[in-house]
Amino acid sequence: MSYLNLKAILLVAVVVILSSCSGLNKMKKNADKIQYRVTPDVLESHAGKVDFSVDTRYPAKYFNKKVTVTATPVLKYADGTTSLNLATVQGESVKANNKVVNYKAGGSVSYKDGFAYKPEMAKSELYMNLSASKGKKKVDFAPQKIATGVLATSEMVANYPKPILGINREENKTGKYDPNIDPFQRIVPDEMMADIHYQINKAEVRKEEVAAKDVRDLEDFTKKANADEKVDLKRVEVAAYASPDGTIDLNTELAAQRKESSTAFLAQKLKESGVDIELKTKYTPEDWDGFKALMEKSNIPDKDLILRVLSMYNDPEVREREIKNLSEAFTGVTDEILPQLRRAKMTTSVDLIGKSDEELKELAKSNPASLNPAELLYAATLFESLDEQLAIYNSFIKIYPNDWRGSNNAGYVLVKQGKYAEAKPLFEKAETQMNNEPIVKNNLGAVTLKEGDVQKAETLFGAAAGAGNEVNYNLGIVSMKKGEYDKAAKYFVKDEDVNSALAKMMTGNNNGALQDLEAFDKPDCFMKEYLKAVIGARTAKENLLFESLQKACTINPEMKAKARNDMEFARYFENPKFVEITR
Repeated sequence: MSYLNLKAILLVAVVVILSSCSGLNKMKKNADKIQYRVTPDVLESHAGKVDFSVDTRYPAKYFNKKVTVTATPVLKYADGTTSLNLATVQGESVKANNKVVNYKAGGSVSYKDGFAYKPEMAKSELYMNLSASKGKKKVDFAPQKIATGVLATSEMVANYPKPILGINREENKTGKYDPNIDPFQRIVPDEMMADIHYQINKAEVRKEEVAAKDVRDLEDFTKKANADEKVDLKRVEVAAYASPDGTIDLNTELAAQRKESSTAFLAQKLKESGVDIELKTKYTPEDWDGFKALMEKSNIPDKDLILRVLSMYNDPEVREREIKNLSEAFTGVTDEILPQLRRAKMTTSVDLIGKSDEELKELAKSNPASLNPAELLYAATLFESLDEQLAIYNSFIKIYPNDWRGSNNAGYVLVKQGKYAEAKPLFEKAETQMNNEPIVKNNLGAVTLKEGDVQKAETLFGAAAGAGNEVNYNLGIVSMKKGEYDKAAKYFVKDEDVNSALAKMMTGNNNGALQDLEAFDKPDCFMKEYLKAVIGARTAKENLLFESLQKACTINPEMKAKARNDMEFARYFENPKFVEITR
């Protein structure tokens, strides 16, 4: 080959190379003409993830027909970078299966992606890195910044799920009473009854009746109640009856006479015992209610027929006639039922006065075994110190080891102290002692949610339905963690605190959120003031913004750094007052 031919070949190769590079370099030079639209324009974190889309517009007569471009969004922040999924587009002449951009008309390409949020990403910049290739040649474009910062207000949910004490649910203000949980009652009603029985058509009190054990026990009960300072003698009553046989006039007179004779007897006995109380007296001519009650318990033939007569007729004479027509049954009634209804019932009612709060507190410390479960559980609530409450519940566990409330309540206190890990085994023990107890399910859910397992916590709270509003509150936190803000606001409907306010903020109800924060009676809560500052920024109320932010940073100086990077305050980053507060 001649020198001239070789020179010609080299010249052609150089021209080809320069031609190839010129297309890439031209696109790189004019890269500023590419338009990017990020949605949302400020990235936002929801449920721990930042989702966004980028619409890229390539201008007309820009995209070389033989060029392939890869676009890679990269988030840059102080402690690192996060590269996201790349998207590839191509010119009209490229033989591949990527999105095609027309050279003459240009074109748009949509891109969607997301990444897990980290707090350090609040102050960040999203760049688009482009790389163009044509054949074997490749050119990297200068990175283009397309978004600034990540708005992460939704991540400020206070993850402090609420536990529930294992006490009577009525006292726990949930509106539901559980008979399996014995409530503490300082005043316990009590009573004793005794009957004086009479012979048919007679009203005289017989000696053998007043000497009966139940009558003597009643006399003794009344005398002791009158003398005991821990017993309040409320009432002594005499109620006399006639059986429902015979005429109504006769029975009325007979019942009245029995009332007088039994009252005179009891009044004399009370006087002898030194009991000064006015007797309450009454009489019932025909004791049909007593008759029905005894019949239902009896084995008398045709019992069901007699009960049917009582339900069919209200007139006492008709009832008596119809029952007598059942001759075999009426014999049993005469022998078994009617004699028990010819009586005077004497009742002494008292209130048993329990130990005072001070007595319970002293005994809970010095001799907890002397208290019954209800008293000891109640005594623990009388102490303000969580450490003292925990000590009482630990005593309860030793004294009543099979009662689930000891472990549950000790765990409750530990949660209140922020010691979720220590509370967990106690709640697990309570569950083995009382399986499917809603209170324990809620408390296990609280620990699980604090550990970060939102899905499992939600299942446990579902099993705790009916245990109290604490369950709804905890489900509200779950909903916030899942980005379900409308649902969270409904769960928080009975609450007014930072979480209820945050839920309303995320649904756009800034006024409602501010009302909740103002009602939240925690003047030393930095989060309360910080959220008020955010609302001030959102609603352009600068007095609210600066006053609240100043309070938040005074209570917790760490909020200064947070505010400096918080995109909620982006418009104020250069404001002298903002700079002064967050310095």
